Amino acid sequence: MLLFCPTCANVLVVEEGTQCYRFACQTCPYVQNVSRKISNRTYPKLKEVDDVLGGSAAWENVDSTEETCPKCSHNRAFFMQIQTRSADEPMTTFYKCCNMQCGHRWRD
Repeated sequence: MLLFCPTCANVLVVEEGTQCYRFACQTCPYVQNVSRKISNRTYPKLKEVDDVLGGSAAWENVDSTEETCPKCSHNRAFFMQIQTRSADEPMTTFYKCCNMQCGHRWRD
């Protein structure tokens, strides 16, 4: 939390006085004693993350293959391939378990 000098509008710094802490301006003689605990917390708003796989609609028309789910050991999984890196890198394969109770997602 920043406090500003009412005289010259510069930022006040906290310094230790003779009996208490005080706010002091470094450019003018303004001083204000701290009489109570001052605290303020501001949490930044997180930006929304885009679903790079296209959301739930991306899994509607995909093929399935014989791939074992690492969570439930089901032997079939839906898959799709997306170019996530530069063009000279191989495509990333994303899997989703065909078992509707599981639905685990992983990549290869």
